[in-house]
Amino acid sequence: MSSKISGIDLAQVAAVGAGRPVQRSQDAVTGGPSADTTGDDSQNVQITGTARHLAELEQKLHDVPVINEKRVAQLRTAIEQGTYQVRPQHIADQLMSLERALNKLPDTEESAASGK
Repeated sequence: MSSKISGIDLAQVAAVGAGRPVQRSQDAVTGGPSADTTGDDSQNVQITGTARHLAELEQKLHDVPVINEKRVAQLRTAIEQGTYQVRPQHIADQLMSLERALNKLPDTEESAASGK
């Protein structure tokens, strides 16, 4: 079932471009790619300090191994030797800390509705 608003079929609008490659605009006269109207082929890109900082953090994250082999070996040894102790209070404290941190994040639905 599709919805229509002022004669527009929303199901068709949602499907426009889905799974299709982007086409470059073409010159109506030649049929080839349209010429740049500014005449300047250079493009200026400026990266903000925040974007630069995010790129640095992303690189550092890529440098961190996914699995801490040393920590895994320590835990494996402790479990095998029977010396590993589960600390339920520590786990509960960490879960509460995570919950508090997540509550401080802005709600994405409220942020989108308020224009933030």
